[in-house]
Amino acid sequence: MKHAFVFPGQGAQFSGMGKSHYDNSSFAKKIFEQANEILGFRISDIMFNGSDDDLRPTNITQPAVFLHSIIAYKGVQQNKPEMVAGHSLGEFSALVANGSLSFESGLELVRLRAQAMQKACVINPSTMAVVLGLADDKVEAVCNEVQAETSEVVVPANYNCPGQLVISGSHKGIDIACERLKAAGAKRAMLLSVGGAFHSPLMEPARQELQKAIETTNFHTPSCPVYQNVVARGVIDKEEIKHNLINQLTGAVKWTQCVQAMIRDGASRFTEMGPGKVLQGLILKINKEVTVESVG
Repeated sequence: MKHAFVFPGQGAQFSGMGKSHYDNSSFAKKIFEQANEILGFRISDIMFNGSDDDLRPTNITQPAVFLHSIIAYKGVQQNKPEMVAGHSLGEFSALVANGSLSFESGLELVRLRAQAMQKACVINPSTMAVVLGLADDKVEAVCNEVQAETSEVVVPANYNCPGQLVISGSHKGIDIACERLKAAGAKRAMLLSVGGAFHSPLMEPARQELQKAIETTNFHTPSCPVYQNVVARGVIDKEEIKHNLINQLTGAVKWTQCVQAMIRDGASRFTEMGPGKVLQGLILKINKEVTVESVG
């Protein structure tokens, strides 16, 4: 049976994240200082001393979570993964873990991704909502119905686990969809405190910007498959990895399907690398029979 390493995305951040690593590991301190230099500001100071509000902006959150995840992974690197996956932003951490990207290239792409997403949110004001207690196909049907009737963008964005699907779209579209989803039997359909409609067509300006950077970044042949969000299967060809990574910004995060695919391919143990235990909880909701742990 196989050991899968998984990496969290935006939302896993917390005040003080990474400080114990910095204080107790010369290796971690070196990585933090390298990241400060690459980013052009001391993200370590914000991570260690900043408030939740200081950590919330996309251009801070994404490199902070990526950095914390890579330091956690490097600390147990003697345990080589046999497959990797990441939730949204976490896919970049996963690609460093399996050798597809260097740490420096991964951080540069995450920095650019965060900035591009923030700009796209200004161009296309939009939002997201979490839908609880409704089957995926019913949520998909309501999204399709609202789009067809109103021409507003409303799409499934994050398939987190059975009974938890995040939708993404215009403010008007999401408001209408939430009312219809509650009428259709959802336990909750609640707006999220985010700056825009991530993983939807409204991120197209960011996708185009990121595409240019990914196409000029040096990718290596990975040591093990990465189960990518948009295709929900293991990928080892570096050109296909790049293609899927580009499409991730406007495509859905099929996390439920990724975990199911890893289990079908032999994964019995999952280790979450990075801040928090969000993925640990989601994986157990997808399949209670596997072993899950977290390193952060």
